[in-house]
Amino acid sequence: MQNNYKSAVVPVAMLLLTIPFFPVSAASPLDQSIRLGMENNREERHSQDKIDHLDDKTRSMLEEYHTLSRELEALQIYNKQLERLVLSQQEEENSLLQQMEEIELTQQEIVPLILRMVSWLEQLVAEDSPFLLGERQQRVRLLHELMDRANVTVAEKYRRVIEAYQIEMDYSRSIEAYRDDVEVEGSVRTVDVLRVGRIGLYYVSLDGEYGGYWHKAEKKWLALPGGEIHSIRQGLRIARKQGAPQLLRIRLPAPERDMP
Repeated sequence: MQNNYKSAVVPVAMLLLTIPFFPVSAASPLDQSIRLGMENNREERHSQDKIDHLDDKTRSMLEEYHTLSRELEALQIYNKQLERLVLSQQEEENSLLQQMEEIELTQQEIVPLILRMVSWLEQLVAEDSPFLLGERQQRVRLLHELMDRANVTVAEKYRRVIEAYQIEMDYSRSIEAYRDDVEVEGSVRTVDVLRVGRIGLYYVSLDGEYGGYWHKAEKKWLALPGGEIHSIRQGLRIARKQGAPQLLRIRLPAPERDMP
């Protein structure tokens, strides 16, 4: 039995020795192709991932570029607008400075003129017939006070002076009746006064018994004849709108002639 076993073992061993030996790591061409294909696929996917990643990054950078381009364009437009605004402000500032200089020069010229106008008005009131004397003197006094006030603009001072002159001009185109105190023969009496423009000034006593007129050359009141007092009383009624307008027979001062 033992010999048979040995004899059987030897042929088997010899058979094993005759079988070609293939390494364990060796693979068939098909396996290699499959493995290479899989590796290529992995490389392609990896490359594609890189490409996709780069594409996303490029797209993001492109979008960022367009956004920055729009912001840059808007900023350039805004800067140009600011430049125009600054230029306009500079021109306006220069214009204001020039106007201030002109205003200063104008004030230097107009202030003395206004002061002279107030002095002329004061002289007019002093030399004119003494109608509404208190009111007119007060107006001149207020103008003098106004000229010394620093919180009043030159334009307002000029307006007030022109307004005073306008009032004086209006006296020439109207008649007026009012009650006042006048000095007659050394005594002050309350009388009714009739003003006819700037050329005639008359009074009648409250009882209507006597009257007078202002003599400009002599600068005093002179008595009126009794026959003329009636005409003055008619004039008072007309001025007070108590009678219809009509012609009045009143004496008027002779026109003054310029001295040669």
